[in-house]
Amino acid sequence: MARMSYISSVERYNEYEQIIHSLLESILMSIDDGIANNRDMRYLTKHYPFLELQYCLDEKGSQQGNNVCFKRAYNKKLAQRGNNQDLSERPYFLNVKACNAICFTAPYISIATNHLCISAIKELNKPINNQHYLVVDVSLTQLIEFVMGDTARATMSPYFKAGYGIIVACLFSLVLFLLNIVFIDIYELITHVNSSSDPLEPFSIIIYITLALAVFDLGKTILEEETLMHKDIFRHSSTRRTITRFISTVLIAISIEALLTMFKAALGQSEYLMPAIAMMLAVVGLLIALAIYVYLGAKAETLLTQARVKLKSSE
Repeated sequence: MARMSYISSVERYNEYEQIIHSLLESILMSIDDGIANNRDMRYLTKHYPFLELQYCLDEKGSQQGNNVCFKRAYNKKLAQRGNNQDLSERPYFLNVKACNAICFTAPYISIATNHLCISAIKELNKPINNQHYLVVDVSLTQLIEFVMGDTARATMSPYFKAGYGIIVACLFSLVLFLLNIVFIDIYELITHVNSSSDPLEPFSIIIYITLALAVFDLGKTILEEETLMHKDIFRHSSTRRTITRFISTVLIAISIEALLTMFKAALGQSEYLMPAIAMMLAVVGLLIALAIYVYLGAKAETLLTQARVKLKSSE
């Protein structure tokens, strides 16, 4: 459940580019010249948490005044810096000089914040102190979250990851407990190899190993899907991938248990025959259900993608 990756951010930006530009344009238009020159613009951050930096340029593209940081985390790094910096070769300045309208950059990695961002620039109606252009840098990831109504969930993401981390730690502890039983049983089996023992005893060891494998795969899947990897909950493919991996883990565990039960039945314990057959049928049913789910899910996502492309092309 990591925060949105750069690839996902760019994909979402291309999908919602018109909406994003309209939002940023309305924000820039709402900032009159007096406010643009006011260094205390923190009230904007309360309503638009994706704003990062604001600064002004003169007619030649030289920065007039230091950066205005919207976020306290950047104050020590970026505040009181940037004055007289030559930004005349920046794409947004060249674009605004050419078209005299609000301009936006393509997504890029900001040198100031080291985050993926976009910049918006407008010409001030009433220049003050040689400040002719207002530039605002925006965190693209947080902007996408804001547009998609995902800000609250993204804010809670670290707490969710902590909860999943505790669950994974408990699962891995259970794996160690099961492996401890396995090692003890193997040691006893080897030390009493010459004594008469139950021929089915090795199967109980395999059962513990199978359970340890299944629990380990479950913990590994949760750790990767919910903590380490980015999971786009708005895409069906992400949810389908998680469910597929989880069901695959269950299938492996049940298949091994069914095979062991079948071996027991073959060694003379006929009471295990029907449970083994039932587990094999359960495995086949799960495989068929999983195949249908993956096929229909992929088909539905393809149709949804095609509908979005048609809608965007019609606009």
